[in-house]
Amino acid sequence: MAGSGGGEPGRSDLELLRAHVAGDRDAFTELFHRHRDRLWAVALRTIGDREDAADALQDAMLSAHRAAARFRGDSAVTTWLHRIVVNACLDRMRRRQTHATVPLPDGVHTDGEPGRHTGGVEPAAPARDHETALVVRQALAALPAEQRAALVLVDVQGYPVAEVARMLDVAEGTVKSRCARGRARLAVLLGHLRTGSDDAVDVPRVTAGNRRPSEGVGSSSGASRHSVSQEEP
Repeated sequence: MAGSGGGEPGRSDLELLRAHVAGDRDAFTELFHRHRDRLWAVALRTIGDREDAADALQDAMLSAHRAAARFRGDSAVTTWLHRIVVNACLDRMRRRQTHATVPLPDGVHTDGEPGRHTGGVEPAAPARDHETALVVRQALAALPAEQRAALVLVDVQGYPVAEVARMLDVAEGTVKSRCARGRARLAVLLGHLRTGSDDAVDVPRVTAGNRRPSEGVGSSSGASRHSVSQEEP
């Protein structure tokens, strides 16, 4: 067995994944706990429903747990995990042949683990901001799955386009195209929220909660291909 457990300080994501493959029973748990908040946020924003997001995240982590030995290390472990989570979300949405339209209730934050409220993380927002956020989240839920996933990763979570391309296993141009089409649809759906000369609603501001700094963490793509379609919706 590699290592005595998942509590060893300083182990990298790749070291944890390799330890898991070698038989360390705690390594994958530590890896998941390290990244669960952001993975949960992506799942919830992509699907829009807490129960479906929790199920998709569980499916994704089971898949990652079983497929760890096939990880080749051509991209960052976090990129690989995000790809599996997003694909689990898209697969669940496609199987149901519908887009979830349940908005997030007021006071629910997405920087906690599935099914758990994490009150006190964010200051209370004005009622108008809450109402606007709900409208924007409903509009996001109306987008085609691939467009929504791209917008969630780029505009809401703040990942660079190049990294999102690796997560979704598509070309950077495909990510840009999906984002552009998604923003155009949102502009139509949310036209009544525009102010002044703005051309679009500030989606990151009204859906904020888990946005990360725009910095890449992966290397060039090469990890195994999953189920994200390369066709534009």
